[in-house]
Amino acid sequence: MNAPAARPAAQFAGYAGRLQKVLQDASWDGVEVLARDLLACWNAKQQVFLCGNGGSAGNAVHLANDFLYGISKTYGSGLRVHALPANPSVLTCLANDCGYDEIFAMQLAVQAGPGDVLIALSGSGNSPNIVRALEQARKSAMKSYAILGYSGGKAKDLAGVAIHFAVEDMQIAEDLQLIVGHMLMQWLYQNRPGA
Repeated sequence: MNAPAARPAAQFAGYAGRLQKVLQDASWDGVEVLARDLLACWNAKQQVFLCGNGGSAGNAVHLANDFLYGISKTYGSGLRVHALPANPSVLTCLANDCGYDEIFAMQLAVQAGPGDVLIALSGSGNSPNIVRALEQARKSAMKSYAILGYSGGKAKDLAGVAIHFAVEDMQIAEDLQLIVGHMLMQWLYQNRPGA
């Protein structure tokens, strides 16, 4: 006979408590550096690139929308932002012809330049295509950031600035990507050019 299922409310309260603890213990220094680099990028009309896999890919697309429109809500005034996982035609071409590890790095090699910003989103920090994107960012003289969970993986050392939350929970790690992105969005909106 199966044991009775745990009460959903107890599980939900535990999840909320774990998320709250990570937020309370977090250092926001790396996020502040990223905020200032994004504002400088905006003022200089440089580009921002986001990448991630799975839920992190969804977060990359979500945050690209926030940085394109949500930070200014003025026609033509947002960041020049690209979500690298957003174009399935490009992704499947590069995965097929060059290998899945190259799907983000190849796009950066064509589109990015010195002073542009890469934000890599990863729970583990060990996805080969995230590692390759960070390596390509270094070759392209980009500023690179990684928002990471777990141990931070290889990406923690490869990123110019690692925003690391040492949490062993993929869903909370992905929540934190959006929380950081929304913090940045609100700060950029308050400090938008011409405000």
